[in-house]
Amino acid sequence: TLLRNELDFPADDIIFDPNIFAIATGIDEHNRYAIDFLEATRWIRKNLPAAKVSGGVSNVSFSFRGNDAAREAIHTVFLYHAVKAGMTMGIVNAGQLGVYENLDPVLREHVEDIVFDRRPDATERMIDLAGQLRNGERKEEEKLAWRGLDVEKRLEHALVHGLTEFIVEDTEEARQLIQGRSGRPIEVIEGPLMTGMNVVGDLFAQGKMFLPQVVKSARVMKAAVAHLVPYIEKEQAASGQTKAKGKMILATVKGDVHDIGKNIVSVVLQCNNFEIVNLGVMVPAAHIIAAAKEHNADIIGLSGLITPSLEEMAVVAREMEHDEWCRCQQIRLLIGGATTSRVHTAVKIAPHYSGPVIWVPDASRSVPVAQSLTSTDEQKATYLGDLFKDYAKLRERHANKPSSRMLSLEEARANAAKVNFLHPAPQPKVTGRRLLKAFPLDDLVETIDWTPFFQTWDLAGPFPA
Repeated sequence: TLLRNELDFPADDIIFDPNIFAIATGIDEHNRYAIDFLEATRWIRKNLPAAKVSGGVSNVSFSFRGNDAAREAIHTVFLYHAVKAGMTMGIVNAGQLGVYENLDPVLREHVEDIVFDRRPDATERMIDLAGQLRNGERKEEEKLAWRGLDVEKRLEHALVHGLTEFIVEDTEEARQLIQGRSGRPIEVIEGPLMTGMNVVGDLFAQGKMFLPQVVKSARVMKAAVAHLVPYIEKEQAASGQTKAKGKMILATVKGDVHDIGKNIVSVVLQCNNFEIVNLGVMVPAAHIIAAAKEHNADIIGLSGLITPSLEEMAVVAREMEHDEWCRCQQIRLLIGGATTSRVHTAVKIAPHYSGPVIWVPDASRSVPVAQSLTSTDEQKATYLGDLFKDYAKLRERHANKPSSRMLSLEEARANAAKVNFLHPAPQPKVTGRRLLKAFPLDDLVETIDWTPFFQTWDLAGPFPA
């Protein structure tokens, strides 16, 4: 209405870009995301026929990140139906796009099952088929060969592969083994189970596992922890440690729907006698602060997987500074998630809040951090003093990085490339993909820009210089 009636904007220049979210994530609430986009597209084209509809097609297959064959099939099927629904343009990797009619019929059926949410086991079936695609062949593995491993490796295998069949049996064996050397039930979680989940996290980060598999791993972890909880509670009752060490609000920030890592943190902290209030996903700053007040929390923990979550975490920090209760109580703020880092937390989030802001790299580190923040005043002061010094050094190092001089607008315009569009563009000698089978890799080394690696490793300077 604003564009057409008040600005007289041409109707055929209006482009709608409805959100496309990942399907087949293992989370039931996500199953209709593809259907929702298709229905929204049909409504737009019916009610606003001159407008265009765009969409980020690649998002729909994000749960199969690392499996190009599966992603290509999902893109192909989804785009086919999106165009039929009225989609006029889309963002997709052309290298991951096939021909709908040429897809293997079995593969196409499995993909359409998840696109249209046609059956309750659609995700599980697609995961199985995707594994076969990834291996390049369909074959039966020796399913029980891993049972011959020691118990710690069996637990790791079960977590990585999402197998629940033997998890209680193996968890109990690990508990008895640790008990035999005077250990505690919690050590099963802090030891082999957390080691297995760290492997899952590493594989996901490397693109060797995709989201539905991680969801299955989290379910295996939950089943193992459920078996251990009665033993942990019995031990706590016997030792008189029934009072919670502290209370934490956990939330995935607004705009982000990922909560697997956060839920693992919740389980680990609960098993270590912390009281957890898990607010779920897509939680705005005001709701997080209100919950902290309502429950008189000691700590707020924020999680996020996508890059925009970083800015939303800074928003929460600013709102905590504006809130008198948070500021006066010096409520501790923990930052975690795949896109977060120590440097980003120190430089971009911590300055917005006068209270402690701590980056937690993974679930296994959440316990010692939380314990340090709820320990004696002397221990807490020592921990936070060291942390503040570390963050101050990171901010100083970041501030002292050499920066390039910014051109003025006039200089930038004067520096614009002069392009003669009437001059014919040169024709490439070869079109399409070229495969260089015998190209010496040593010749590529000098062309590699190591700067992003240096940034990840916290090393200063570019290379090549």
